[in-house]
Amino acid sequence: MTETTALRSTALSDLHISLGAKMVPFAGYNMPVLYNNLIQEHLAVRNSVGVFDVSHMGEFIIEGPNAYNLIEFVTSNDVSSLSDGRVQYSCLPNDQGGIVDDLLVYRYGPEKYMLVVNASNIDKDFDWISKYNANYNASITNVSDDYSLLAIQGPNAEKSIQKLTTTDLTQIPYYHFTEGSVAGISDVIISNTGYTGAGGFELYVKNGDARKLWDAVFTAGAEFDIKPIGLGARDTLRLEKGFCLYGNDIDDTTSPIEAGLGWITKFNHPFVNDQFHKNIKDNKPTKKLVGFELVEKGIPRQHYPICDADGTHIGEVTSGTMSPSMNKPIGMGYVASSFAAAGSEIFIEIRGKLIKAVVTKIPFM
Repeated sequence: MTETTALRSTALSDLHISLGAKMVPFAGYNMPVLYNNLIQEHLAVRNSVGVFDVSHMGEFIIEGPNAYNLIEFVTSNDVSSLSDGRVQYSCLPNDQGGIVDDLLVYRYGPEKYMLVVNASNIDKDFDWISKYNANYNASITNVSDDYSLLAIQGPNAEKSIQKLTTTDLTQIPYYHFTEGSVAGISDVIISNTGYTGAGGFELYVKNGDARKLWDAVFTAGAEFDIKPIGLGARDTLRLEKGFCLYGNDIDDTTSPIEAGLGWITKFNHPFVNDQFHKNIKDNKPTKKLVGFELVEKGIPRQHYPICDADGTHIGEVTSGTMSPSMNKPIGMGYVASSFAAAGSEIFIEIRGKLIKAVVTKIPFM
């Protein structure tokens, strides 16, 4: 099969095409990268409300008496801190000092959890967790093909969704979830999470209900000029908030300690390759992921070299863009730790020219 014919579709792919979306291959799926204008879509989310179809994401249900023990060992964060209805950001460390994937852990109860993983890593993650499950014998079910996921994001997201449900959304704190009826659809997972830093909710529904939910959300959000949003704006939104993107800012070779993810790397419990990362923490990492702003004209892109004033390579750009909210070029990248302090002067090599930049604390805004 060619790459085109091998692409998978979400339950809403035909709808996106009918809306005029530019569709591109992403993580094996045919996904909308933009509908009209990336900057307008970005600002719609920052200032009001937008809807993303992120149904390509993967979901695993892990159940049984040893579900907790399995997840506690394969993830870096402290699962014991979770209570029912809470969500936790974490990562799956590999045995080579890097990260298999970053993910969300949802706790339904002491013997039932849902893991939400990146689309490009669904099979890899499932195989990785299953390998360690030989010691725990938990039930692991890949339900990725059963669910659609809509991310309704922005300051008017809650107002829009609240019209469709009797569940009091104000009683669902950030990184908490519940199940309820939305737009007459029962058993919707209502999660106060997102990847934009603009506030909002993510709604998980069975594929057969995806179009009904989409239509209802757009009717409810009409007064706020709700917009469909592509993955292009999702990337610029997350970058403004300094959220890592797997495959760019973190991957199989990067330690969460180097990536500034020490807050999800807890050494009060054993996890895969934990001593490796503890050694990095104790001895200080030699490189760190930092944010930076260009102070000269240019746009940083992934893999562009980062240099010192003499042109010596000290790192590499992992993500970069022209920020639609701030109208300035921003990026993230790994640099030698001696250049990681906020205010440090660095240079991005763009087409053979060194463009001055300054290390900046993240989030950028």
